[in-house]
Amino acid sequence: MTEVEFHTGVADPVAFAGRLLRRAARQGVRVQVTAPPDVLTLLDRNLWTAEAQDFVPHLRMPGASPAAAARTPIWLTAAALHEDAPRVLMNLGAERAADAAALDRIIEIVSSDPDLAAAGRDRWRAYKSLGLTPKLQQDGARSHA
Repeated sequence: MTEVEFHTGVADPVAFAGRLLRRAARQGVRVQVTAPPDVLTLLDRNLWTAEAQDFVPHLRMPGASPAAAARTPIWLTAAALHEDAPRVLMNLGAERAADAAALDRIIEIVSSDPDLAAAGRDRWRAYKSLGLTPKLQQDGARSHA
């Protein structure tokens, strides 16, 4: 069954996501990240520049060659991809994945912005309606961002 976790009230979702993606890449976990295009641009920049000695291999999808995609752990995309895509999805405000059951794990990072928080609550309810059990992560997201 798909695991769903929410990190809420995150003051800087891009920086928070960058830290999680660095950890995932070090552990060999492949992740597709969905977000609105402007957020993907900020995350792309973060993954290049946030830590000079800790570059995270990533690419924008669709558009990358199949060979590049196969060897790259982090995919940045405006909408969830399913064919050959990583089975871990990190969402920074894009629409909920249409086929959540096709994924092993979904990580929702929800901003402290009131409108984005409301959209996050809608996604929480949508996952519940699919029979999934979202979990709220109490990891100090507010203090890290």
